[in-house]
Amino acid sequence: MENIYPEQYYLFLQKFNEGEYYECHDLLEEIWMEEKTNKFLQGMLQLSVGLYHFGYGNIKGARWMFGNARKYLSRYAPVYWDLDVERVITYLDQCLAALPEEDTIPFAQVASISLPTISLSLIGES
Repeated sequence: MENIYPEQYYLFLQKFNEGEYYECHDLLEEIWMEEKTNKFLQGMLQLSVGLYHFGYGNIKGARWMFGNARKYLSRYAPVYWDLDVERVITYLDQCLAALPEEDTIPFAQVASISLPTISLSLIGES
């Protein structure tokens, strides 16, 4: 399959599925800095940053990023850049619902909170 999107986008999907959320941010930021009007990229950036915040117990940061990601991505549903954006929005809703009410939690408690999981792939790929 020929790459029709920036290489960083494909690497982002791979790193996201590996749980490397900080690297996801770096990859998408490279292309977003050149295309700041692309709110899809910003939404995907914020999704990965939200998961990164959650992983360190920053619930307030995760909630903020998930909410912003949802707002930005909603205008690209149902599909954009061959990604099922509607599915990502559903995932964000599930993550928001699973977050505790506290703004921060001790790092040791992060593992006790179960966020849903999602694997990102382009439509037509498995």
